[in-house]
Amino acid sequence: MIQAQHTSGFAPDPAFVTKLRRFPREPDKFVYGIRAVLAVIIRGLLRVYNRFEIVGLERLRTNRPLVIVANHSSHLDTICLLAALPLRKLHRAFPVAAADYFFQSVARTWLAAVVVNALPFGRKLHVRRGLSICAGLISEPGNVLIIFPEGTRSISGQTQQFKSGIGALVAGRDATVIPCYLDGTFRAWPKGRRLPRPAKIRLIVGEPRNYVSFRTDKHDFCAIASELNQTVRRLGNENDTH
Repeated sequence: MIQAQHTSGFAPDPAFVTKLRRFPREPDKFVYGIRAVLAVIIRGLLRVYNRFEIVGLERLRTNRPLVIVANHSSHLDTICLLAALPLRKLHRAFPVAAADYFFQSVARTWLAAVVVNALPFGRKLHVRRGLSICAGLISEPGNVLIIFPEGTRSISGQTQQFKSGIGALVAGRDATVIPCYLDGTFRAWPKGRRLPRPAKIRLIVGEPRNYVSFRTDKHDFCAIASELNQTVRRLGNENDTH
């Protein structure tokens, strides 16, 4: 009985966990403070442990709403993209994360919501609602949406095809889309590995794009996804240092 009481004293507040799973979230200075402190620590570790380098950083320095699109092969991808943004942007940057993976357990929910400010997105259910929330975010200046259009981490390190959902989000909308390529995150922390290796990581930021003139139909959605996919792959090939 004593042991049970001792354990329950350390259990997370269910109301707080529920609050973290809700989106949009209410401003919380305590959460903001934790996020900012951890961001500074993470950025220092990336610089020292992974010799993190950013090419084309100036392309992210704008107050226009941004949609950052990148390849995805590691949990390091999100924190590297966040590390490229000014600290003042942290609470207005929203990495899109699979609700069925990151918002089920308490530990993952805390990491996703508090550390990276992730937006829970249903990959199979409530997709339209998720796209609507994303569209609302990128209608406001200063907001940053981070999306991995492959849908899940690559198990080979090779960039997979992009899903058409990215096209559905940006077609006909006046948002700046920034294609990026993450090099080295797969070597540093591939899917299935417990802890990251000290491999060098480079983030290559591409030229901004805008798809406001595209139609909101399936053909243009697929065309946008294909064009972004080719651009991200090309960024990787042009900056291949191996």
